Amino acid sequence: MTAAEGTAARFGGDPAIRREILGTNLDALTMDQVVARCVAAVGEERRLTIGVVNAAKIVNMRSDDLLRQSVVDCDLVLADGQSVVWASGLLGHRLPERVAGIDLFTELLAEGERRGHRVYLLGATPEVLERTVAEIRRRHPALAVAGSRDGYFTDDESERVAAEIADSKADLLFLGITSPKKEIFVKRWGAATGASVIHGVGGSFDILAGHTRRAPARWQRLGLEWFYRLLQEPMRLGPRYLKTNARFLLMVAAARLGRRRP
Repeated sequence: MTAAEGTAARFGGDPAIRREILGTNLDALTMDQVVARCVAAVGEERRLTIGVVNAAKIVNMRSDDLLRQSVVDCDLVLADGQSVVWASGLLGHRLPERVAGIDLFTELLAEGERRGHRVYLLGATPEVLERTVAEIRRRHPALAVAGSRDGYFTDDESERVAAEIADSKADLLFLGITSPKKEIFVKRWGAATGASVIHGVGGSFDILAGHTRRAPARWQRLGLEWFYRLLQEPMRLGPRYLKTNARFLLMVAAARLGRRRP
């Protein structure tokens, strides 16, 4: 059984939902469909790990075996970047829409409040985490926040952190931890947390805490969210974006030319 067929079997669906984009298998699902699968996972008490990829991650997966394997191991892999959705259309494997990690995060918070799910937040600095929890409680007063912990723990402490999450009886685990620490934790200790849905949310904690600003909706629709972030942190993000965005464009162009050859 292939990886795509195995994933489909777990969801009782069709392996045709998987699309190969630049060597990465992504699930051709809408936001509503992903949320429905998360709700089903909680109801059936089974584990569902979610990976999201943008242009930079697709590029970095070519040279980082650990990062690539962590994405391959996820039950669902979603297009976090608009550029990935556009590339899918150019390469003949169209994805229905972008499912951004932060948007899925906020959708699951709202759905969790409606359904009585328990959530756990792991990651960021103590200050950012405290402000994130406060903002979530302001937006979703009926949501059960089972617990939270900052992301500053050593590998030796990971087992204890997983046990703390398990003790909290959390249904949904959101990780605001940088790579590759996030991937290592999920691979080694994801099952031990007892959470049904495990979703790495990137810098979402920083946005909810007001530490960084998200691009306006118009910028997002135009695929310029990366540029908006670049304007906020040009020195840190400039070299990274220049390198990964250029390589991504070259990868798409090469794949497109390869499709057109007889």
